[in-house]
Amino acid sequence: MSRPLIISDCDEVILHMVTHFKDWLEDSQGVNFALEGNNFANALRWQDSGEVLEQKDIWRFLGGFFDTEMDRQSPIAGAVEGINRLAEQADVVILTNLVDERRDRRAEQLAACDVHARVFTNQGPKGPALQAIIDEYAPSKAIFIDDLAQHHASAAEIVPDTVRLHLCGEPMIASHIDCAHKAGHADARIDQWSQALPWLLDQLD
Repeated sequence: MSRPLIISDCDEVILHMVTHFKDWLEDSQGVNFALEGNNFANALRWQDSGEVLEQKDIWRFLGGFFDTEMDRQSPIAGAVEGINRLAEQADVVILTNLVDERRDRRAEQLAACDVHARVFTNQGPKGPALQAIIDEYAPSKAIFIDDLAQHHASAAEIVPDTVRLHLCGEPMIASHIDCAHKAGHADARIDQWSQALPWLLDQLD
């Protein structure tokens, strides 16, 4: 008999990312990160001029962070314990929006934090990747956890039978991002693992 399957994002669900990205930019890259509202495109400005970074520079810095600074990333409170508790009752995989050549590095990073799970990389909306993973595992039930509303919308469209939890464990951005639950694309929005884990265990039962 097949087991349930948990498909979880990594950044801002299991590991803090944006707060470490901000520290790195401001300490060593000459860039300030100040998020107002939910417009990330205007959050990054050159310290010398105050001008907003062009999109190509934002992507360059993001790539540089994941190439050289992943060791900065620390677990979100309760995430490691939560994922490992779920793994007692379900298969757990990670679906992360990184380029494929960073897959092994992400798996090593998570293993160093005591999260030992298969890692899938993806670029763009996550619905098609979720479909492929679910087709491979053929689980009795699939639960998707992600911090971004657009991925829940994609999941709701492509794999509507999944249970979907919108969880953003980074307080610096949680209040700024669109809520997938309010939009009707997630079954719940819970941003603390202490509350999310009981909800997830109820879904497994």
